[in-house]
Amino acid sequence: MISDTVRDALSEQVNRELASAYLYLSMSSFASYKGLNGVANWLMIQWQEEIEHAEKSFTYVQDQGQHVVCEALGKPPSEFDSVRAMFDMALANEISLSGSINELLNVARDENDNATQVFLQWFVTEQVEEENNARHIIDMLNLAGDEGEGLFLVDKELAQRTAEAG
Repeated sequence: MISDTVRDALSEQVNRELASAYLYLSMSSFASYKGLNGVANWLMIQWQEEIEHAEKSFTYVQDQGQHVVCEALGKPPSEFDSVRAMFDMALANEISLSGSINELLNVARDENDNATQVFLQWFVTEQVEEENNARHIIDMLNLAGDEGEGLFLVDKELAQRTAEAG
């Protein structure tokens, strides 16, 4: 069984992951509205991944004999200045999630909770990939451009993303 301190920290992380998912859902909706179906696809898959991340922590807390305390989610932005602005926000979001995972790992260490430390290693690795994915898209937008033909090519590339089994 995990301590109340670890439970509270994991509950906060579940809520952060859900807020992140909500942000990606809003971004996907805006991209679709703007006719950028590839961007919308990539962001919708990102939404699904964030939901899966929340579910992993949620299930872990339950498996440890505790319960997650759910909080209200804030309203994400619903309009964005550009695709580049969306992916800058996505990168900042992933960096923030990485920081919260690292803080959560520190809480588990302070509580001598080895099981939670092992559980969190998957998230540490996952966040490296998440940040890298956002940086890669920003790099593509820097090279191809954030409008016109360049954006068309990036949109076409992002349409190729498929959901991976979690």
